[in-house]
Amino acid sequence: MATFEIHNIESEHELQTAYVLMRELRPHLADAENFIARVHRQAEQGYSLKGVWQDHELLALAGYRISENLIYARFLYVDDLVTAPRARSHGLGAKLIDALREEARCQNCTHLVLDTGLGNALGQRFYYRQGLLAAGMHFRQSLV
Repeated sequence: MATFEIHNIESEHELQTAYVLMRELRPHLADAENFIARVHRQAEQGYSLKGVWQDHELLALAGYRISENLIYARFLYVDDLVTAPRARSHGLGAKLIDALREEARCQNCTHLVLDTGLGNALGQRFYYRQGLLAAGMHFRQSLV
């Protein structure tokens, strides 16, 4: 049976590895240097990366932050969630969601929250299976 390790991604080497996988979800990220700089800037606002590793290979990762607002009180927001194509349908996303739930509980959060694209039917099915329910729509406007 395969063993997996889940831990926060912090070292420069781990961030380089995370960049390759994050490009699966965020192909607009042009280079590792820019990605790592953005992660460091976002970390100043509470952003963290958590990964699922097997034999020193990063197979899935999640970017998240602890926040607070008037809707949810204190909550854990998942910015990014991605699994390597060859590792999909092996329960790694579920392992990450479970780890994020535990992190949220440890941080005294009342909710776990994430957004997904309207066209992401597979992701939506996954989130429903994980007990996450759609509660609204996300609106945006580009200002550039």
